[in-house]
Amino acid sequence: MELRHLHYFAILAEELHFGKAAERLFISQPPLSRQIKDLEEELAVILFERNNKRVNLTPAGAYFLKETQDILRLLDNAKIKARQIQDAVSGTFRLGYISSTPKALLARLLKMVKERYPHLHVCLYETSTQKQLTALENGKLDLGIVRTPILSNQLCTRTLLKESFCLATTPDFNANSGKLSELAYVTYSKEYAPEYYRQFVSYCHYLGFDPHVLHECNTMQSILELVASGLGAALVPQSVQNQALHLQICFSALPAVPIYTETVLAFDRESRHPALSAFTAIITEEYKAFYQNIKHLPAL
Repeated sequence: MELRHLHYFAILAEELHFGKAAERLFISQPPLSRQIKDLEEELAVILFERNNKRVNLTPAGAYFLKETQDILRLLDNAKIKARQIQDAVSGTFRLGYISSTPKALLARLLKMVKERYPHLHVCLYETSTQKQLTALENGKLDLGIVRTPILSNQLCTRTLLKESFCLATTPDFNANSGKLSELAYVTYSKEYAPEYYRQFVSYCHYLGFDPHVLHECNTMQSILELVASGLGAALVPQSVQNQALHLQICFSALPAVPIYTETVLAFDRESRHPALSAFTAIITEEYKAFYQNIKHLPAL
């Protein structure tokens, strides 16, 4: 038995006329008669009394009609509910991210979201942690990929990645046996990313020297390109090595220091955006998959 059998039966029961029922169903009369006959044979009951002038429901047909109408009503309600659930995850979702977020990861995320929620329009904003936190508190972003610390009581966080720093240099650094304290450094601007800059300086202090900062940038890509051009070294999160495969950069592990950088998801704890939980789950899953194969770094 298929749904079309029930649908055909219900229409014929309303019309009690094969010709009119066939017209409503946009089929010819013989296929309708055949479908009703198949249904009666499967049920092993006579649903309609037929003669040359009229068609009537049998007692068994009247009972089956009531049950069929209930089934079709439940099916229609299920269709409506499914559309409502899908349409609820629609409109616009505003996602912020720091510049060290892998673009390949973002591309996978957008593809997955498009497949699952085709009616959702995603707006991406690459900007600093500080600007994202302000936008999240003001309702201008729905979710942010940021670095800790997060001092706002209004925001919730979910950890994505906790990692140490490594040294990025040109490939000839080790050959020259240079010392960390003698290098010129490229890092984030202290105005653009003050917490990251503070961590960078604290890391250097823990190793026993004050860093000589030669260039300050607003994006991780700019930092890496300046390093590749020989304009300085950089202390960067270990995961960044996966984003610099096209650049001539050597990444080296640094001495063990109890200073880490943590990437988290941040969002307003009062947010009721229907797509928030879905985005949080997808991004967490994608980060785990993307970073599980970070290669081991050689020591200095």
